[in-house]
Amino acid sequence: MSYTGKAILPHFGEFRPDQITTDLCRAYTRSRIKARKTQGTVHTELGHLRSALRWAVKERIIDKAPTIERPAKPIPKERYLEKQEVAALIGAASAPHIALAIHLLFATAGRVGAILDLTWDRVDFERGVINLRLSDAKTRKGRAIVPMNNSVRAALQTARDAALSDYVIEYAGGPVKSIRKGFENALSRTSLDNVTLHTIRHSAAVAMVSNGIPIEKVGQYLGHSNLAITYQTYARYAPDHLSDAANVLDFAPFRKSL
Repeated sequence: MSYTGKAILPHFGEFRPDQITTDLCRAYTRSRIKARKTQGTVHTELGHLRSALRWAVKERIIDKAPTIERPAKPIPKERYLEKQEVAALIGAASAPHIALAIHLLFATAGRVGAILDLTWDRVDFERGVINLRLSDAKTRKGRAIVPMNNSVRAALQTARDAALSDYVIEYAGGPVKSIRKGFENALSRTSLDNVTLHTIRHSAAVAMVSNGIPIEKVGQYLGHSNLAITYQTYARYAPDHLSDAANVLDFAPFRKSL
């Protein structure tokens, strides 16, 4: 939210909530698009503004939240990586903490924030599980408790042996605030394009579904509280998705009688 505020406040900051209009929202959208921000970014930023204003109503700071018009949410990107592409991306990382972060992003299907927050006390080698949740319960979105696979266990054990802090992803003995620059540098050393950090989480989900893992399990792995979101986003990647429906429409058995 503080990051979004850097964009929102210069445009909306001088106005009272009751002065925010549809025209003001549209002007913001135009200015951000002109600044080469994506429609999805603008949709998210205005969504954060709307959430903040609704929170203000709930806390009785203001009486009424204005209507915040947002551009249409873009169609989700279909880009996802195959496992060999993820391996290539990990291999292209120039720093161990970047390689480990990418590995964890795929192995846990976690969000970047969850990976950067991860501490060693939540990595249980004996039980073979990684707990991405924080005890304060303030950041539960998309966070789950997931098992380790063999390769991520080995990577984590190597990192644990050399650890200088409580954080799994560390640099110079301290936590890491962002891996974006390191990730983009690794990406530049590969032939991959149209890939973001979130693509890794998306790729993990697609890999599970396309290999026959039930949607319910995938949703749990992703930390989704509403399985409808999991179905809507990933059901189409299941090997047998809609195949029974397609079979109903097969008229081949009747061709001889025509």
